[in-house]
Amino acid sequence: MLKALFSKSPEKQAGESLFASLVQSARRPVFYAELSVPDTLDGRFELIVLHAALVMRRLREGEAPGRAVAQSVFDVMFKDFAAALREMGTGDSKVGKNVRTMGEAFYGRARAYDEALNTDDAAALGLAIERNFFPVAADQAEPEEASAAALALAAYVRSAAEALQAQPLDALIQGEAPAFPDPAA
Repeated sequence: MLKALFSKSPEKQAGESLFASLVQSARRPVFYAELSVPDTLDGRFELIVLHAALVMRRLREGEAPGRAVAQSVFDVMFKDFAAALREMGTGDSKVGKNVRTMGEAFYGRARAYDEALNTDDAAALGLAIERNFFPVAADQAEPEEASAAALALAAYVRSAAEALQAQPLDALIQGEAPAFPDPAA
């Protein structure tokens, strides 16, 4: 009886496994060295959010089981973000506000990436990546075209979305590591 009380649900186990694998994918040095993602807290946050949004997008196709695992990935990710904020010295009274801001950022980015991928709008995807990964100074106008770095990262995103579509949904729901492509390819 106690074992059942303290054991993790299959959805939580899958969410933890998927989150660990997407963080590992997001930390690949090629993103920083060859695709010009800033090696900063913001750059790392953006890559984790990008990979999580792609995985959750695919999981949502799995009806209730997929949605439960997607929620678990989200929960694990934000628990990790909160722990990281505390490790960086953010006071407990500010962690909740910062996590809420990060959550709003996640949903905005996920929606922008999802819309661009659903409509196969390469320009919109490139601009969304430009806006999130390579922001301009506050006194400059928003770019009308994506930079070469944003377009290269957008090509990776399209490839990653295709690779996730090719991976069996049941495998992802079980927590199997997503098959992300090589960003340098």
